[in-house]
Amino acid sequence: MAKKKEKIKDKFNKKNMKEIVRIGNAGGFWGDDLHALRRQLEGGSLDYISSDYLAEITMSILRKQQLKNPDLGYVTDFIEQIVDVADLLVKKNVTMIANAGGINPLACARRVIKELKGKTKLRIAVIEGDNIIEMMDEFYPAKADFKNMENDEKFELIKDRIQSANAYLGIPPIVKALESGANLVIAGRVTDTSITMAPLVYEFGWKSNDWDKLASALVAGHIIECGAQATGGNFTDWHKVKRWDNFGYPIVEVYPDATFFVTKHKNTGGLVSVETVKEQLVYEMGDPAYYISPDVIADFLSIQLEDAGENRVRVFGIQGSPSTHFLKVSMAFEDGYKASSSIILSGPNAIDKARVYKNLFWKRLGIQFEKSNTEYVGYDSCHKNLAPDVEPNEVLLQFSVFDYDPEKVSEFSKSIAPLILSGPPGVAVTGGRPKLHNVMTYWPTLVRKELVPSTVHVLDENGDIASTFEISSVTGYEEVMNIQRSNKQVSKADPTGTIIVIGDEETERIKLRELCLARSGDKGDTANIGLVARNKTIYLFLRQYLTADIVKSMFAEACEGRVIRYELDNLLALNFLLEKSLDGGGTKSLQIDAQGKTYAQALLNHKISVPKRILDTLLNEH
Repeated sequence: MAKKKEKIKDKFNKKNMKEIVRIGNAGGFWGDDLHALRRQLEGGSLDYISSDYLAEITMSILRKQQLKNPDLGYVTDFIEQIVDVADLLVKKNVTMIANAGGINPLACARRVIKELKGKTKLRIAVIEGDNIIEMMDEFYPAKADFKNMENDEKFELIKDRIQSANAYLGIPPIVKALESGANLVIAGRVTDTSITMAPLVYEFGWKSNDWDKLASALVAGHIIECGAQATGGNFTDWHKVKRWDNFGYPIVEVYPDATFFVTKHKNTGGLVSVETVKEQLVYEMGDPAYYISPDVIADFLSIQLEDAGENRVRVFGIQGSPSTHFLKVSMAFEDGYKASSSIILSGPNAIDKARVYKNLFWKRLGIQFEKSNTEYVGYDSCHKNLAPDVEPNEVLLQFSVFDYDPEKVSEFSKSIAPLILSGPPGVAVTGGRPKLHNVMTYWPTLVRKELVPSTVHVLDENGDIASTFEISSVTGYEEVMNIQRSNKQVSKADPTGTIIVIGDEETERIKLRELCLARSGDKGDTANIGLVARNKTIYLFLRQYLTADIVKSMFAEACEGRVIRYELDNLLALNFLLEKSLDGGGTKSLQIDAQGKTYAQALLNHKISVPKRILDTLLNEH
């Protein structure tokens, strides 16, 4: 079948514009609440529902599955979800957009059609083109160097071990899928925000160079892409969430001028407030002035928030600038083997016993691995040197190794169980002999847009391709990114962690959680911690006090690289990037918290000396 060529420049125009578009999120990762989709559909009025399933780790997992079974490579949970609500989608005229296709979106769509046979008919559009694994020889080295974005390592080091390579597509193919009349769009590796952005471009007819509107749509997508994290999930002030049952997932109500409101369905659990939205905004953020997507660069320093009533926040004032000439590519390559196992030690003196077992195990094993790790889970495994000294009643002693020699890792797996009869008392094994796992390591890089067109297939009721459209990734408005400002502060190579001298003021030592909120996330081997002050006075104090050097010294045991700090005056927030802090990140890390999700709580639990006049501002607010 001949493909229809589609030019994308100024293609986004639509008559009969809606006055408002309501988009709900029903999932922030593969493994999220399977019932959220039905709750969103039954809870009230929506025009679109989006679900984001794909993290960098998820792509590696899907590739492992596909290597074992070529028919897989997509999010299998999605099949159950969509079959459960297909009749509701049709009845309520709601369009679903999801990246559940993973690295095999056609197979995902055909499985949906098979399961719905004789039941509900959905018009399904499938987006492909992100998978560039078959084009690596064509692209490298003539058209792309594929160097690692995080550490500048050369691609030739891992070229022969690449197992997957997926470019992050933007909104053009999703818009085309909606133009085709689809009420279910299944994509592979598109950006997390694009599944929210595309319906707005389609419905409001925004042009592909309406930078401020596109940036606003991107921010809306960023707020809801992680599901319940915007509605009280993982919220620092979790005690303010009055209901945890029937948890509400986020909804954005967007107007043609790109102003939008964040809310949730009535009579659901959770909480939407300026604070919950701020926490999500600083999640997994780099330089806030340059939040880069394939479609626009959003300036998070321009975001304005205001309380608009119960469980309702207005977001406005967002500015954007032209997108770049590149797409980000998420690659995964074979990178050795790892295994983990654990025993549990009970009190009294659980920590002392665990230390004896640690020394006994590694000495008895007598093998040098590429990486090894021992963690005292229940004592300091998440917060490391920032954890307070306590005496737990029990400790889970976890051993982990990584190596390129499977025989060494196999020997490790055989050596855990024999510990229990030849050490201190109060010990139990928590599982069987650990299995070896093939490690797929994340490799982020770039490719020029013109090299990666995308394809939209519209399927018939039998799963056959009824029509196909090839969509360019180039909009025609791309520019070279010109960084003109950056409020960046970088820690020194050897930070002293010197505390700013406050002077003769009366002070009190309190935990940072009394002064601010925080959330942490990851990108590869870099963790981010977004800190949000509770008022402007506190923010000005923390901006002076909490330097990159201070945070580097706090996380001395976890962070092997630099700490970079960015300021967000508009949100009263500081964003810290902790480089080389996740033991390689993702699937390669041996840490129990491989993605730095607990780092924010470690920081908030840290005590600092604060002038009484600063603390008085908190009392005055209450």
